[in-house]
Amino acid sequence: MRADASLEIGTGHIMRCLTLARALREAGAECHFLCREHPGNLIDLIQADGFVVHRLPLVGYDNAGQLSPLNERPISEAVKEAQPHRSNGMTEHSHWLGAHWQADAGLCKSILEGLAPDWLIVDHYALDACWEKTVLSKGARLVVIDDLADRSHIADILLNQNLGRREADYLNLVPDNCQLLIGPRYALLRSEFSAWRETSLKRRNTPRLQHLLITLGGVDQDNVTGRVLEVLSQCCFTDEMQITVVMGATAPWLNDVRVKALRMPWPTEVAVNIDDMARRMAEADLAIGAAGSTSWERCCLGLPTVMVALAENQISIAHHLDKARAAIYVGSTAMPTWARQLGQAMEMIITEPTRLEAMTEHAAYLTEGLGVKTLVEYLLNDG
Repeated sequence: MRADASLEIGTGHIMRCLTLARALREAGAECHFLCREHPGNLIDLIQADGFVVHRLPLVGYDNAGQLSPLNERPISEAVKEAQPHRSNGMTEHSHWLGAHWQADAGLCKSILEGLAPDWLIVDHYALDACWEKTVLSKGARLVVIDDLADRSHIADILLNQNLGRREADYLNLVPDNCQLLIGPRYALLRSEFSAWRETSLKRRNTPRLQHLLITLGGVDQDNVTGRVLEVLSQCCFTDEMQITVVMGATAPWLNDVRVKALRMPWPTEVAVNIDDMARRMAEADLAIGAAGSTSWERCCLGLPTVMVALAENQISIAHHLDKARAAIYVGSTAMPTWARQLGQAMEMIITEPTRLEAMTEHAAYLTEGLGVKTLVEYLLNDG
């Protein structure tokens, strides 16, 4: 599997690949990861889960547009400076790769030649058909996990789990014989979410607002969580309110959030690197969350959500979920009004708790959390 995590990329790509890798391992397959050593990578986490990781060194560009090791300069800055030197294979997110695509492809190709995989699984916005053609060995087949539909692929299977996407979005971007798995029904969720689904939905028959869950990504580089806590501190919750914040250990503002949590008017827990997200979601009455891959975890469990877009690629997902009445979208953090709209949304829910019941119904309809099982069956039965 070729995927990365970093302070800029976030953790979502690695986490959904880990979910798939665990399911494949349970079915008897052997999985390896190819990951670059970005700041904020999750290589140690992957290895702790028992998977082999082939580390790709962090490199970038010098002022002449030539590849060079990175020292003090941020990878995004270094690669963006090379944009005038773009050629085939350079995508909108090329600066996420940490190397020129040809250098990445050469190193990955040498690793894959030794592994001789049946399937190569790629989850990376910086990679397209140019990289894939260079890397893919004879006899191997390709799965692409995508969200954007903005570049070409030579995939045998392409999975896009997002609401609002259609097969037509990939017209002329994939081969005619590519198997397209499109929509939230294919969301790559851990089996614990489908296992908790019935319990979670049953307890929502009587809407209440006593337990609030905040999940704004494992990294939250811009400290959106801290701003959310500031907004919530001004809300008129009852004395029974409890708040749980979930963050990753690499989050740069973790200590700041912990300090803010101690000052909240209601008991506020900051949970780090948890392994029981499904239970926590099932026991929460409302979430404030990002419009990333955790959107489908919340939908599977019928968890009502007030949603914030942390990046441009999340805006479309958020709009579609809001239109489907599965969540309330309060805006992108790039917009100065999002915090005020968050406060208004919270006050509306406090005064009209029946909105929670409607969101549960519409969210739960979108996915039952069986996407991993479906994809594994495709891979093993066609592998």
